[in-house]
Amino acid sequence: MPPNQAGEAGFTLLEVLVAFVIAALALGVLFQGSIEGLASVRLADRTTEAVSVARSHLAAVGHGIPLQTATQQGEDGNGFRWSLSIRPLTSAVLAEAGTDPLHPQRETLYEIHVTESWDGPQGPRGTTLSTRRASLGVGS
Repeated sequence: MPPNQAGEAGFTLLEVLVAFVIAALALGVLFQGSIEGLASVRLADRTTEAVSVARSHLAAVGHGIPLQTATQQGEDGNGFRWSLSIRPLTSAVLAEAGTDPLHPQRETLYEIHVTESWDGPQGPRGTTLSTRRASLGVGS
């Protein structure tokens, strides 16, 4: 082999090290992306579960939880905490023909907020659902 071709016969140690560093960096980026993707999937799952549980609390208002001014909170298990707030927005006496003037009917519009919260890896997380419901009752 001529002396000027001896260095071109194979990879040098430096070339192998550079190729190894490039491969390691590429694998590191892929690994980090996979970890972030899994964390996003976990957050989406927890948020979906929180919304489902919050909907069930909203459904209970008027069917077990009276539609009146209230603030409640509790634990749902699996790391979830809930809080419920019911407050009146407006109220009006209904003036209908044939109603008892001593006991008129009153319609009240309530605002309802349910918050489900949990502790995630990046700190506390939560979701809030809100709605409004009307209640018809006897009042002055």
